[in-house]
Amino acid sequence: MDEVLVRTDQVGRTYSQGKTPVVALSSATCAILPGARIALMGPSGGGKSTLLHLLAGLDTPTSGSITWPMLGARETLRPLKIGLVFQVPSLLAPLTVVENVEIPLLLGQGSTEKARAAALDALDRIGLRSIGEKLPEELSGGQAQRVAVARALATYPKLLLADEPTGQLDHPTAQQLFDVLLESLEGTETALVVATHDRIVAERMNTIWHMHHGLLEVQA
Repeated sequence: MDEVLVRTDQVGRTYSQGKTPVVALSSATCAILPGARIALMGPSGGGKSTLLHLLAGLDTPTSGSITWPMLGARETLRPLKIGLVFQVPSLLAPLTVVENVEIPLLLGQGSTEKARAAALDALDRIGLRSIGEKLPEELSGGQAQRVAVARALATYPKLLLADEPTGQLDHPTAQQLFDVLLESLEGTETALVVATHDRIVAERMNTIWHMHHGLLEVQA
């Protein structure tokens, strides 16, 4: 019963736009188990990002409840237990590739030696160790996003949440990135939830959930 990474029960999120309330998410109920491969599909503005932010503990619901039975308290989720990949790589410009990948490990109070070793291992897993000393400005868009994936993978998170990770990439580069992501998680119990507009990406996952106007449709 408690072998669930994250569970939501009738979770809602409403924002204020001036005096007008805007419902971004309405009564979403779901559970994510270890090893899950879930695609979250729906139009822009449908609530996908809002749900991912709640699952990650980046935001709090205005109704309903969310718990992380296997992960612990919300304050302990990041940067080690939950990994995040966004549509834009968000690499820190002054830092090298390997220094960017080290960040969650150092924030998790790991030693500098262990952080460097884990960062290099993560870059190995996605085939980018050779560019470890480059700066973000020297990378292609596809390389930068793969580095962002390495950063998320470096802590061996229990849950990886990716918000349109291929949205800014051309189709061949997007498919290559997704190949790398799935291969890196193969054989692990890390759960993966990917918000995507790409039907081809979604169909490579085991489960597809749909969102529309803040409503979540969960399929087994």
